[in-house]
Amino acid sequence: MLVSWNWLRRYVDLPMTEPELSERLSMTGLNHEGTDVVDGETVIDLEVTSNRGDCLGHIGVAREISVLYELPLCKPQPEPAEGSGKASDSIRVTNVFSDACPRYTARVIRGVKVGPSPDWLVDALRAVGIGSVNNVVDITNFVLMECGQPLHAFDLAKLAGDEIVVRPARPEEEIEAIDHKTYTLDPEMCVIADRDRAVAVAGVMGGASSEVTESTTNLLIESAVFTPLSVRRTARKLKLHSPSSFRFERRVDPQGVDWASRRCCELILEIAGGTLEQGVVDTEPQLPAPTNVCLRLAQVERVLGVKVPDDEIRKILTALGCDEQTADVDKIHTCPPSWRHDLTREIDLIEEIARIYGYEKIPDDSPIPVAPSQKRPFDEAVSKIRDVLVGSGISEAMTPSVVPADTDELVSPWTDRQPLTTETALLKGAKTLRRSILPSLLDSRHANQAASGADAELFEVAHIYVPPAEVDGLPEEQYCVAGVSGQDFYQVKGIVETLLRRLGIAAVPDVRQVEVHGLDKAWSIELTIAGELIGYVGQLCPAVQKSLKLEKTTTCFELNLDAMLAAAHLVPQFRSVSPFPSVSRDLNLVVDEAIRWVDLAASVRAAVGPVLADLKYVETYRDPAKDGEGKKRILMSIDLQSPDSTLTNAQADAMRGDVVDRCNADHGAVLLG
Repeated sequence: MLVSWNWLRRYVDLPMTEPELSERLSMTGLNHEGTDVVDGETVIDLEVTSNRGDCLGHIGVAREISVLYELPLCKPQPEPAEGSGKASDSIRVTNVFSDACPRYTARVIRGVKVGPSPDWLVDALRAVGIGSVNNVVDITNFVLMECGQPLHAFDLAKLAGDEIVVRPARPEEEIEAIDHKTYTLDPEMCVIADRDRAVAVAGVMGGASSEVTESTTNLLIESAVFTPLSVRRTARKLKLHSPSSFRFERRVDPQGVDWASRRCCELILEIAGGTLEQGVVDTEPQLPAPTNVCLRLAQVERVLGVKVPDDEIRKILTALGCDEQTADVDKIHTCPPSWRHDLTREIDLIEEIARIYGYEKIPDDSPIPVAPSQKRPFDEAVSKIRDVLVGSGISEAMTPSVVPADTDELVSPWTDRQPLTTETALLKGAKTLRRSILPSLLDSRHANQAASGADAELFEVAHIYVPPAEVDGLPEEQYCVAGVSGQDFYQVKGIVETLLRRLGIAAVPDVRQVEVHGLDKAWSIELTIAGELIGYVGQLCPAVQKSLKLEKTTTCFELNLDAMLAAAHLVPQFRSVSPFPSVSRDLNLVVDEAIRWVDLAASVRAAVGPVLADLKYVETYRDPAKDGEGKKRILMSIDLQSPDSTLTNAQADAMRGDVVDRCNADHGAVLLG
């Protein structure tokens, strides 16, 4: 933001030197980028942060100076003389796109004489890097740089139908802007149109078809509010940025819209002549009520670590434009000014107090009371999960929650309902709220492979959005941990089991083979604990593997973090260790091919009970010649340990027999040998 020293003097006295002022403004958030001299006039370049759109005009900077130095602010109060006609009889304004344009105002001036600008106006604009066009256009630019509210002047005679329509652009609609380049628009963009065509890209740039020229005699003065998202999206898509779009992207003062319009009309009448018609056409004359913010006085000292007198706090807030509603010895209820949209919370007011009071007055060693805090169970669980996965050689990733539709279709273990989509793409080509983290991680694994990182092992802890069963319902935001790996299925399954144990989940998860979209049905399982679905583990199906051009077989897992937390015991509990030795026994059982290890293991645990210290799967072997078709051998090892005595060989053999009998009864298992 270029600020002219002489221009500032119109609104506030400047008894200080330029270096002193630059230093003071830098200490309060308006960083000094540099100082230049233009035709003998000092011009300061200030860096204005995105939350301080109020300082994108000379009056805003002058307001800051008046607060910092306790100087009076002299802001013009425009009262342009009106003629006999009514603006509402000359122009109709229809707003059918209020999401992009909450407020649009129009005033009409007739009989102006367009010509060169006076020297003072040309000099003022030249100082801030704006060239002179003609007196009308220069006045709109002057008011823009004065208060930060963009304006536009239309040649009223060139508006078809004597009407203005604020609407979305039509598909493939084109407009020639005042830079005399043609731009193709889309329905997400807001345009200002007359009866027949678009005459301006809202908040970005006017159109050449209605621009003011020397032959113009009647004007329509536009002053409006355009939403930051709409302007930012349009400007970036068209690659068309302007001083107007820069300010609308950072929000303008809704109450300053009418002031800027009146100020512009007053200067046009003074410089270019003409007659201002009575009134203003305003699509939203009722402004929203200001937000009331409560400031607890004790919080100022607690946060800043220094005592600011209560009277000084009130003085600072009043100088900033805050309207005190009620106050007592403990707190103040105040309404921030309309130009400070960034003051919405108590902490915002405290920051303003510190800024104006002076950061240099806060001692470096000032004690600030600190209250002890404790990690949430969720944070403890995520920390343990990260430890396990990072220790297993898997790196944490961060991917967007919105993905392209074809990416979301890769894998969807939790639901087959259609995903939710946003109205506008938050990222290029990405409008779908992901139903699983796995597609994002697979996409990242593919990107790593393309960058010669074929062995990218990735995991992420994030939300997924499960679509509702009802059409008008809300999505279920489910916290999940997901991972993709080049390790084989059994290794990944072992990592998941380790993760569950680290969370203190004592119960052994039930495993069931399932068919999951995107995973190989021969290598995909679901995990449940006490009937509650925990998650899925599986290998990527060949079709998806081929579509992503992944060189190595990829194994995936995705677990419901909320379900795991419900079963977790994050604080380790004491468990007595038996002082007596354990006894091991191996068993080689011949069972049907359809018998699953998880069912066989459940029978072993039921047969032995608490004396079972450990159960290990060793291997599976098939010998149709000896055991017959459809049979397999499962070799396992059991460790037996009593908490109160040493087990004898006879006791261990008896328990081994109980295991064989139970497995035979449950699954028709036969002991080999």
